[in-house]
Amino acid sequence: MNIMDFNVKKLAADAGTFLSRAVQFTEEKLGQAEKTELDAHLENLLSKAECTKIWTEKIMKQTEVLLQPNPNARIEEFVYEKLDRKAPSRINNPELLGQYMIDAGTEFGPGTAYGNALIKCGETQKRIGTADRELIQTSALNFLTPLRNFIEGDYKTIAKERKLLQNKRLDLDAAKTRLKKAKAAESRASSEQELRITQSEFDRQAEITRLLLEGISSTHAHHLRCLNDFVEAQMTYYAQCYQYMLDLQKQLGSFPSSYCNNNQTSVAPVPSASSNVIGSSALSSTSGLVIASPTNLIDLKECSGSRKARVLYDYDAANSSELSLLADEVITVFSVVGMDSDWLMGERGNQKGRVPITYLELLN
Repeated sequence: MNIMDFNVKKLAADAGTFLSRAVQFTEEKLGQAEKTELDAHLENLLSKAECTKIWTEKIMKQTEVLLQPNPNARIEEFVYEKLDRKAPSRINNPELLGQYMIDAGTEFGPGTAYGNALIKCGETQKRIGTADRELIQTSALNFLTPLRNFIEGDYKTIAKERKLLQNKRLDLDAAKTRLKKAKAAESRASSEQELRITQSEFDRQAEITRLLLEGISSTHAHHLRCLNDFVEAQMTYYAQCYQYMLDLQKQLGSFPSSYCNNNQTSVAPVPSASSNVIGSSALSSTSGLVIASPTNLIDLKECSGSRKARVLYDYDAANSSELSLLADEVITVFSVVGMDSDWLMGERGNQKGRVPITYLELLN
C-alpha cells in the first residue's frame, strides 16, 4: 500500500466517523438515541470554565483598549507579536502634545509669559507620557500576559480534553445502542466487551477532564493577584500624574492671569486658587525675596505700613485709577481699606494707582 492509498483510506474513515456522529447527535436531539449525562459536579466545572474563558477574554480585550485606544496601533502590535518581532517604538499622545507645546513656547519666546508657560506644560505632558508608557508596560507584563496565557494555554488544553470527553461519550452511547440491538449470543458478548472498554475509556477521560477543570479555582486565585498588580500600577500612574499637575499648577501660579492683545486694554486678573500667591514656588528660595502667601497679604492689608515690591511683568493701566508697570522695576505698595483683595495701591515717585498683586513680588 502506497502513501496515497493510506491517506485516501484515512480520509474515508474520518468522513465515516464524522457522518456517524452527526447522525448520533441528530438522534439525541430528537430523543431517538440514548445520551449519557455527565455528573452534576463535572457539569458545574465545565460551566465555570466556560464562564471564566468568556469574561477573561472580555476583560483582556477592554484592558487593551484602555491602555491603547488606537485600534490601528493595537492591530500593528498584534501582527508584530504573531511574527515574534518587537513593535517599533512610537511617541504617545501626551508626549506628542508636550513636544508641540515646547516647540510653540520656544517659537513664541521662553522669556514671554505664554511661551514659558507652554514650555512648562509641555515638559509636564512629556512626563505624563513617560508614566503612561510605564503603565502600559507594567500592565502588559503583570496583568494582560497571564490572562492571555490562560486563554491560549490552559483553556485550550481544557477545550481539547473536553472534546475528547465528548467523543468518548458518543462512543459509549453508540456501544450501548449496539448492545440493545444485538440479538445473537455471540453478538451480545462482543457488544458487552465493547461496552466495557468504551465505559472504561469514558470514565478515564472524565477523570482527566475533571482534574483539569478543578484547576480553574487556582486560575482565579492567580488572576486575583494579577488584578492587584494592575490596580497598583494604575495607582502609581494616577499618583504620578496628580503630582506632575500639582507641581505645574504651582509653577503657573506665578504667571499673570491677564493678557494683552495687540497693545489693547488689559483685562484685570481673574481670582483663582493659585492667584493668591505672588511669585512662583521656584523663587521661594531666592535670597532677599519673600513670596507673598495669603498670610503675608493679610498682614500687609491689616498693617498701615508699606512694602517694596518688584514688578514681574509689564502691565498697561486700564484706566486712570491704575498704575502702569514695567518688568523688574521696584515700587512701593500698600493696602487701602475697602480695596479688592486682588489689588494693592502702588506708588512710583509722584505716580500712584492700583496694581494687580499677581504682577508683584514682595521684597524684604
